[in-house]
Amino acid sequence: MRNTAKITAAVLAAGALTLGLTACGAEQDAASDTSGPLVVAATPVPHAEVLTYVKDNLAEKAGLDLEVKEFTDYVTPNTATEDGSVTANYFQTEPYLKDFNQKNGTHLVSVASVHLEPLGLYSEKTDKTDGLKDGATIAVPNDTVTEARALQLLAAGGLITLKDGVGTSATTADITDNPKNLKFKELEAAQTPRSLKDVDAAVINGNYALEADLKPAEDALVLESPENNPNVNLLVVKEGSEDDPRVKKLADLLTSDEVRKFIEDNYDGSVIPSF
Repeated sequence: MRNTAKITAAVLAAGALTLGLTACGAEQDAASDTSGPLVVAATPVPHAEVLTYVKDNLAEKAGLDLEVKEFTDYVTPNTATEDGSVTANYFQTEPYLKDFNQKNGTHLVSVASVHLEPLGLYSEKTDKTDGLKDGATIAVPNDTVTEARALQLLAAGGLITLKDGVGTSATTADITDNPKNLKFKELEAAQTPRSLKDVDAAVINGNYALEADLKPAEDALVLESPENNPNVNLLVVKEGSEDDPRVKKLADLLTSDEVRKFIEDNYDGSVIPSF
C-alpha cells in the first residue's frame, strides 16, 4: 500500500510538472505570436491620422495587418504596451519615454523616430508675448518632462530665465528671472487647450494644438525650433519586441517617402518629419 501511494504521488507530481511546463510554453508561444494584426496605440492627431494613412494606403502592399487604437492621454498607451494589450505605441518623445520608464518600472524602447511636433505658447488674449500683462497666468503641462520643456520654451521666448544646465529637469523653482511676474497653472497636457479661456496663455503640445484647430506654425506666440530638438515622436514597443517582423514593417513604412509627403502635405509645418 505504501509503495502504491508513493508511485501515485510521483505520477501526480510528474503530471503537475508537465502541465506547468505546458502552460509556461503556451504563455511563451502566445507572447511570441506575431501572426495576428499589429495593434498600435496612438493619440488622435497627428499620430492616429498618420497610422490610418499607412493602414489605408501602404500596409496591405507591405503585408502588414495594422490596427490603430486611439487614446487621449499620455499614460494609458504606455501601460497598455507594457502589459501587452497593444504591441506598440506612437505618441511620445525620447525624454518622456525615459522619464516614464524610470518612474514606472516599465521596459519600453524606441524603434523609430518619425516626426517633431513643436511645442507652442498660445493665447486668446494677445497675439504677441509683449502683450502678456504683469502677473499673467500661464498654463503648462504637469508631467515632469513636458513642463520642463514648456519652461525652456518660455525662456527661449525671453519671458523667463532659467538656471544654467537644468535642461529637461527644469521646474519653476529653477526660474532665476521672471520680469513679468508670470504665474503658472499646472494641468494635464490634454487640458491645456481648454484652459485658454481661463488663463492668459498656455503652453500646448503640438498634437493637442492641432486637435483644438490651432495652427502651430501660424498661431503660436513662441514655437520650438526643430534644430537639434530632442523631442522627436517615436514608435515604441516593449523591450523584446524590437525584432517583431510586423514592428519592423511599420517602422519602415512610418519612415518612408510616402509618409514624409503625407506629413508635409497635411500639416503645413506644424508636424515636421524627422527622417
